[in-house]
Amino acid sequence: MVWLSDPAVAAIPVRERGEPLVDLRTVAALRLDSRLADEEGLYAHLRIGVVDRLVTAQTLLPAELRLLIVEGYRPQALQIASFESAVAESRARSPRAGEPELRQMASVRSSPPEVAPHVAGAAVDLSLCTVDEIELDLGTAVNDTAAERSHTEDPAVDATARHHRAVLAQALRGAGLVNYPSAWWHWSYGDRYWAYLTGSPQAVYGPIVP
Repeated sequence: MVWLSDPAVAAIPVRERGEPLVDLRTVAALRLDSRLADEEGLYAHLRIGVVDRLVTAQTLLPAELRLLIVEGYRPQALQIASFESAVAESRARSPRAGEPELRQMASVRSSPPEVAPHVAGAAVDLSLCTVDEIELDLGTAVNDTAAERSHTEDPAVDATARHHRAVLAQALRGAGLVNYPSAWWHWSYGDRYWAYLTGSPQAVYGPIVP
């Protein structure tokens, strides 16, 4: 697996499109969950190119299902705190590890801020729900990075959750998004990791500076 801490990901150049962030609360086609809502509503924003692809993905789902958006844009300060916490946890578990190894271990659960897709407004954490907004079982809670079953292809996930993950993945990949392998809920488009996986010579979204 290639993690976000890999130098090959950071080496990919960004040719910024300059697209604005769109407030998902104005997009009737998508369902938005408020569990990670912040006072400014930043969690509900994504680049317009990502939003367009999520709307497309919604049309690729079975008629009785809906995408359930949990988090989009994440401010850089929040991402820095998240990654530093993950590095500290890795250091506590592996006190003899060097800094590069610690960053790699941390990036399984959190992205280095300089390449973080959420900071670019290019990543979305999401799940599936019914038309009545009943969330489906996908094996773990969204953002439960402590669970081994959070890995998208984890063989320990039961058949129901595995099926739901496959349905979600088929729709999102069909719309051009890519998945981070340690988090079934994390999908992105246009960021450096997307560029690496798809063979694009450049990313189209870089970190958003307030």
